[in-house]
Amino acid sequence: MIKLKKILCPVDFSACSTHALSYATDLSIKNKASLYLIHVVETHVNDVRDMLKQIDLLLDDKQIDELRVQLTSLIPDNIQKSITIETIIVKGIPYVEIIKTARDKQMDLIVMGTHGRTGLEHILIGSVAQRVIQKAPCPVFSIRLPEQIFSMP
Repeated sequence: MIKLKKILCPVDFSACSTHALSYATDLSIKNKASLYLIHVVETHVNDVRDMLKQIDLLLDDKQIDELRVQLTSLIPDNIQKSITIETIIVKGIPYVEIIKTARDKQMDLIVMGTHGRTGLEHILIGSVAQRVIQKAPCPVFSIRLPEQIFSMP
């Protein structure tokens, strides 16, 4: 049986990533594993909508502390007391930083949400989850929101 000691969960504060966090939290409790929450502040701009993200690149210590509090607050207080939680805030390209952190901290599992983009949106924006799955140094558990799951005819 595989023993999970360290679980990494990327969080971008989307519904998709917070849904995946519930899985990561459950796995952490059941395996008595440490849970690492990573938030990556993107350092590149894909289009005009991302221009506002550039403001985040000027993070100071106070903003980093606020992000840490936001990450931790996603986990109910009673659960926080039962598992070890570490927050990681980094700047960069999300999939690169997730993979780097998983490798550097020797994670046993990455639990992350996938937005389920398809078609042109997938081609233009890409998939962080897909890139992490392809290059991760450990297994990746990819979670979709229930409304993204569809049945085949």
